[in-house]
Amino acid sequence: MSDPPLKTEPAENGEGASPRRKGKPFGWSTFIIAVLVAISAVLVWRRDGFDGVWAILVHDVSLFGEIMPRVLAGCLLGGLIASVLPHDKVSKSLGPESGLKGLLIGTAFGAILPGGPFTAYPVASALLAVGADFGATIAMVVSWTLIGYGRAVAWEMPIMGADFTLWRIVISLPMPILAGALGRFVYVRVRHRFKL
Repeated sequence: MSDPPLKTEPAENGEGASPRRKGKPFGWSTFIIAVLVAISAVLVWRRDGFDGVWAILVHDVSLFGEIMPRVLAGCLLGGLIASVLPHDKVSKSLGPESGLKGLLIGTAFGAILPGGPFTAYPVASALLAVGADFGATIAMVVSWTLIGYGRAVAWEMPIMGADFTLWRIVISLPMPILAGALGRFVYVRVRHRFKL
């Protein structure tokens, strides 16, 4: 049995999702973070000595151990979604030709998507890989950020109250759709202009 393709094929009209880029294990962002870590470690060492640096390192390794299973589960979920979802149906429902319907589906999916960033971003990446366009995926991520029912029910409603939470959600409802429409518009124009 062959492995599923990691890249999406462009749609017949040439407006399909762009191929998924392979991440570099060590890029400029990693280099900048490594330099900042080294500078911070030197500053902590000068102020608190080796014991201060060691205490931070032990705490961070423990935190890394707690987070890693969630990162692995989220990446596995994204990979499984990319393998299971039918490309033609996703492209029809969430692709460039899906119009307002695709933005509404992306918004609804983001609003009900449970979990934190370890779930949301791998799922968004998987949707791009199986034919969703930038607009629908942007609508999904913005909806997950602004509307996400999990955080609203677990944190916002008990602390801020139901009245505040419901009004905030109602006011936020158009934002994912507007962001997705703008993302779709800008992406198509930039891609056409620079022949990407």
